[in-house]
Amino acid sequence: MELPAEFISKYKKLLGDEAPAFLAAFDGTVEKGFRVNPNKAVTPAMTAKMTERIPYSPIGYYGRVNGNAMEHLAGAVYSQEPSAMTVGEFARPELNERVLDLCAAPGGKTTHLLSYLKQTGLLVTNEINPKRVTALGDNVERYGALNTVITNAAPDALAKEFSGFFDRILVDAPCSGEGMFRKDPDAVQYWTPDYPAECATRQREILTEAVKMLKPGGHLIYSTCTFAPEEDEQMMAWLLKTYPEFELEPLTKTAGMVDAKPEWADGNPELAKAVRLFPHRMRGEGHFIAKLIYHGETAAKPKRTVRDELTPANRQLWQDFLDKAGVKHFPPLVLQAHGDQLYGIPAAMPLTRKAKVFRSGILLGSFKKKRFEPSYALALASDAIDLPKIAIDHDQWQKYVHGETFQLATAVKKNGFRVLTCDDLPVGFGKVVGSTVKNFFPKGLRFLATPDNTSL
Repeated sequence: MELPAEFISKYKKLLGDEAPAFLAAFDGTVEKGFRVNPNKAVTPAMTAKMTERIPYSPIGYYGRVNGNAMEHLAGAVYSQEPSAMTVGEFARPELNERVLDLCAAPGGKTTHLLSYLKQTGLLVTNEINPKRVTALGDNVERYGALNTVITNAAPDALAKEFSGFFDRILVDAPCSGEGMFRKDPDAVQYWTPDYPAECATRQREILTEAVKMLKPGGHLIYSTCTFAPEEDEQMMAWLLKTYPEFELEPLTKTAGMVDAKPEWADGNPELAKAVRLFPHRMRGEGHFIAKLIYHGETAAKPKRTVRDELTPANRQLWQDFLDKAGVKHFPPLVLQAHGDQLYGIPAAMPLTRKAKVFRSGILLGSFKKKRFEPSYALALASDAIDLPKIAIDHDQWQKYVHGETFQLATAVKKNGFRVLTCDDLPVGFGKVVGSTVKNFFPKGLRFLATPDNTSL
């Protein structure tokens, strides 16, 4: 790989004797990895792929997965670069926490957090770029999240709504991307000697707003995919000086991880508690992660929580659907209709007015004339909901994702909507009439599936 001369010179000076190995790594192999969703079933195809575990992640494995595979579309696996998994592991939330993923697209860290929240608490996942937030929404939907709200807002707008609100905030900061040069050679073209400093200015602005949203005793996890000290150690040195209420927590280094380098900032030995990932030391790309606990006070504002907003007619249509499906206990979501669409919003979500909400919880379905039609998202979340299911095989699944009507071997006794499962994974809704399954796979997602283009 042809690296900028200024980049080579910079890291020769910083790394000294280690520089040749570091620079040679840019011509090395790019590792592939994937995570399994611990809240979904493990299929035989997944078991066959889960041969080499990533040492620092109990749910991570080396290897490549197919984006058209049934397991990926059902949210059972997520393709992720191995080093990037360290962020979600170090940010691992406790059950029932209120968590913010502030710079979230395309959703790798968000889905990692969801794996450990297990449908509890609240995850607000935010992406400021309107062109990227759609991909974030797609990945959250695949994971079947019931506890997640997606926002498309600037950090300062969120801070006005969530002062002193979150137990845990992840800032996977937009950065100069030096750690991804090997994976994405085009990123080299954007790099200049001044680019890290420009990114650092934006990172300080983001962190300033993030601090306002953290509860006393809360955790802030800061990460980048760059080697630049201006965005890593120097950023943490700035944070500790600006906000002495923060304390760095030591991170356990394994599998080639090394201490961050205080000498690349102000010499504060506490900075060594953060971690650096170098591609010549481990099987993955470059990252920096720091975890801090906040001992300060935050002016938490009283929060009004969202409330049910349904007309009596729509409430009856929703209840009729639940009764017909035999659902006796539905999760404690706040129900709101936006136009003809029904959303289930996490009960811990406060009422927001200044932050743009892209998706207020899970889309449960739509109100049609005198009936309720369930959504694809509800089917994918059905592991946590007692909805009626019917198993289909892989040949039937291929017909389903192509949008075809297909036949069951045996007619059902009770017609109606069923969650279709393949290898115990929910893949969508079908409307069963006798032995015929009418297709409700989303039209925009349909494709011609074959064993060759959908094998995991």
